[in-house]
Parts: sequence; C-alpha cells; structure tokens
Amino acid sequence: MASTIVITGASSGIGKATAQYFHQKGWNVLATMRKPEAEQDLKEDARLKLCRLDVVDKASIQSAVDLAISTFGGIDVWLNNAGYGAFGPMEAGTDEQIRRQYDVNFFGVIDCMKAVLPHFKARKSGVIVNVTSIGGLLTLPLFGMYNSSKFALEGLTEGLWFDLAPFGIRVKLIEPGGIKTDFGGRSMDTWDISNFPEYKEQMEKMIVRFSDPANTKNFGTPEMVAEVIYKAATDGTDRLRYLVGKDAKFFAALRGWLGYRTQMKQVKKYFGL
Repeated sequence: MASTIVITGASSGIGKATAQYFHQKGWNVLATMRKPEAEQDLKEDARLKLCRLDVVDKASIQSAVDLAISTFGGIDVWLNNAGYGAFGPMEAGTDEQIRRQYDVNFFGVIDCMKAVLPHFKARKSGVIVNVTSIGGLLTLPLFGMYNSSKFALEGLTEGLWFDLAPFGIRVKLIEPGGIKTDFGGRSMDTWDISNFPEYKEQMEKMIVRFSDPANTKNFGTPEMVAEVIYKAATDGTDRLRYLVGKDAKFFAALRGWLGYRTQMKQVKKYFGL
C-alpha cells in the first residue's frame, strides 16, 4: 500500500516540485492550495488529488485531513510548506501585515499540526516536515519580521522533537538557502516605506542583490529541495535539521564556527550595506 503525504502550498515552487517528486516515487499525494481550481500543472489521478487549504482557515485544514484519510486510508507525512516573506523595516509594517506574517508562517502551521496529530497518535507513527529557511537560523537585512516567524517555527519544531517522539512521531526541519522560486514575487510582501524614506537606500540595495541574475544563478532549485524533503520523510532517523543549498550550508557553518558577529558582518558586506 502506497504511503501518503499532504502538502500545503503546493501551487508553486517547493510545494509543487515536492508533490511531483513524491508522486513519481509512487506515493499518494494530497496537494493543497488556496485555489485548486486554478491549478494547471498538477493533474489529478488515483494517487494525486487537489484540495483547497488555506492555513488561516481552520475548517479548510480539517477538511484536508479528512479528505486524505477517506481517500487514501491514512496520512504518513504532513509537509508544512505554505508561507511568504515580509520585506521591509519593522516599523513600516501595519498591525495587520505583521500579524498576517505570523498567522501564515507560524500560527497556520500550528493549526495544521493540531489537526493531523490526533491521526498520527492513533497510528503511533507519522512524520511532520516543516519548511523554514536558512532565515530561520540567521537574519537578513529588512527581513526581520519574516526571519522572526521562521525563528519561532524553528524553536517550536525543536521542542516538538522531544514532545512527540514518545508517540512514534518524528519532526523535521527543512532549511533552504536561496532557491529559484517566486519568493521575490507573489510570495513576498514588500512594505510601503513612504513614511520611512530613511530606509530607501537599504531597500534598493537589497532589491538589486536579489534581482541580479549574477547573484541568483547559483541558487538551488525547488526540485533540489523536494529531494531533501523526500530524504527527511523517509530516512527513518530522528535527525531534525536538513540544510539545502551551498549558501545555506556556508552561512550556517560560518555562524557555528566563527560566531554570529563574523557571520553578520559577512551578510552586511554581501549586500553592500
């Protein structure tokens, strides 16, 4: 009997690549997204189903859990991939923007885990895979709100590593570096700094860095992340963290070996700040 994975944020990037990869590997896949009716690349068949799930809508989360169980007989892996990045100085963010960053990247993940955990406990098995980022281990200029949401998810997941092990449930963290996705497009919320013009130069330098093909040519691909997610989901170990990409491994090692001060200075130099 084929194993089953539920994926949030499967309409693009890492989520879509992971849905395709697991399906190719013979898994049952419930690919969830906010607008499944608009999906064109993922085609439903006996082992791949599309489902509406918005991580800020608890009812849609529970519906996805129920659909996966009724369609495939159970869930083996739950991948929390849906998320986006707020870009801009903290003080420029409205209360609504700041709360939405956490509602999607942190509280939405909590609601997904709460929904699937009773099923995993009843089966005495299951794997939860949370996609954070190298930005969950270190910060980038003007991404403080995004970074903080991922820092929070890192801490929660590390805590769950202890809490859920007695029930046969493993938790995993996927930490990609720069990946060629639409993160800088629809997956980024660029904040209005018209009332804070003193940040304009910093933001422009960051935008140039992120949009320059010379800087993004060495980014990893969603398919590369999908392979690591598959490894995390199937390796049968209690390993918690999986870095993805040369840049993620470099900066994480730099921070670990030489300390946060050296690593932060290197980031500042990289962005010309």
